[in-house]
Amino acid sequence: MTAPSLSPPPANGILVLEDGYFSRGDLFSSVGQASGEVVFNTSPTGYQEILTDPSYAGQIVVLTTAHVGNYGVNAEDLESSRTRAAGLIVRDYHPTPSNWRANRSLASSLAEAGVAALSGLDTRALVLHLRDTGVLRGVVRALPHALSGLPLAGNLADHPHDDLSRMVRDASDVPPMAGLDLASRVTCTAPWTAGDASSKLHVVALDFGIKLNIVRQLHHVGCRVTVVPASTPAEQILALEPTGVLLSNGPGDPEPVTYAVETIRALLGRVPIFGICLGHQLLGLACGGRTYKMRFGHRGGNHPVRALETGRIEITAQNHGFAVEGSSLDGRQVTITHVNLNDDTVEGLRHRRYAAFSVQFHPEASPGPHDSHHLFHRFAQMMERGR
Repeated sequence: MTAPSLSPPPANGILVLEDGYFSRGDLFSSVGQASGEVVFNTSPTGYQEILTDPSYAGQIVVLTTAHVGNYGVNAEDLESSRTRAAGLIVRDYHPTPSNWRANRSLASSLAEAGVAALSGLDTRALVLHLRDTGVLRGVVRALPHALSGLPLAGNLADHPHDDLSRMVRDASDVPPMAGLDLASRVTCTAPWTAGDASSKLHVVALDFGIKLNIVRQLHHVGCRVTVVPASTPAEQILALEPTGVLLSNGPGDPEPVTYAVETIRALLGRVPIFGICLGHQLLGLACGGRTYKMRFGHRGGNHPVRALETGRIEITAQNHGFAVEGSSLDGRQVTITHVNLNDDTVEGLRHRRYAAFSVQFHPEASPGPHDSHHLFHRFAQMMERGR
């Protein structure tokens, strides 16, 4: 029997970062171009949910898990209507799914969405580079023939070439995430509803890039949900007679989303509020706090968080590059309820006077652990008391 070939795939694509770092690989989605902020996610599974999460808009995602594509793609595990990530970088891509739920391959799904994907890269080396330097802007390109002699990875300083210099300039021209309002780009264009119309709990969800599993979890605790565009003003929200308002996750910098901060300030004290991820950051801003861009953020399904009021430690799913600055919060109005055990960043807030709380992590956890599902029950109980 002839042994299978262990030769690496053809290097017909390249990832180039703004600092000159490059890594070659195989373009497996038949799309040869992408640009965005390059970030890494440490979840061992859930690539479909990650790629369709609107919070990844404008980002090229590096997955640290070794095998991607082996269980394909299906219609039930989408977190939004389409792929949202700007690009995908993986170590090993498996083109033939082995899963009875799969409708198609990951490559065909990415190709249909026009999303470039590279495999065969040393993702461990790439992630270590991003961890040490902080996240960087980058581009994915088809490898020019003139660069076919490049090593599999390296830096422009050691391999000067006009084509490579041009790609570094392209990466440097990608708009920085700081100062970028991406919520307005991914939000719905018109309200939509889901759930039993007879439900006593009616949640209006401000869509900054909402994941579908948030809506599913709200259904699970007995809520009817009306999802509205991010720019919906407070009076229009209140006219829908909600028993609670959810501030969803989403991409980009919270500080430019001033319209949402104004809306949240107008809602505080008038209706119970629950914020998740970007919604948490916006609640922090509405309460007078500040936010900042993190060095490389938190993205993955294994982040430990301590609930300060109970001492309980939960393993959480996270996806964010900005955080609330704890020292900027007025402790007479807001109390910090959760902290990240890896770096002590703020992971949760509660207003001392009004029925409003938020968490930086993702209690809907898709993908990720289910330790924090109880927060949806807490929100439902808060709304019941408000009624």
